[in-house]
Order: sequence, then C-alpha cells, then structure tokens
Amino acid sequence: MTTVIPQSELTKRAIDWICENQIAVDDPASRRKAIEEAAARFNLGPLEEEFLERFFKGDSANG
Repeated sequence: MTTVIPQSELTKRAIDWICENQIAVDDPASRRKAIEEAAARFNLGPLEEEFLERFFKGDSANG
C-alpha cells in the first residue's frame, strides 16, 4: 500500500534536506540549484519552489 504524504510535509523535508547538506543559500546560483534538486527529490511543484526561493532569501513579506 502507498502512503500519501501531505505536500506541506514534503516542503518541510526539502527545507531540512537543504539545511542538512549545508548548501550555500547566500549565493543565488547555489540556492537555485539546491532548490531545483530538492524539488526533484521531494516531488515539489512550481508553487513550492517559489516558496523555497522566498524562504531562503528571507523574504517574509510575500507570505
């Protein structure tokens, strides 16, 4: 039987994965590459990728 994982949990796992791997999110190119890899690993959609981009930029004004 397949276990369904809520999308919010996958996003949390992606954040944890990026942090655990100590990826340099200060560098825009490294940050983008890390987000793309996390999105592929955790089956994230474009909205979740945008959220991760804002999250790691520190842009809390958009939500």
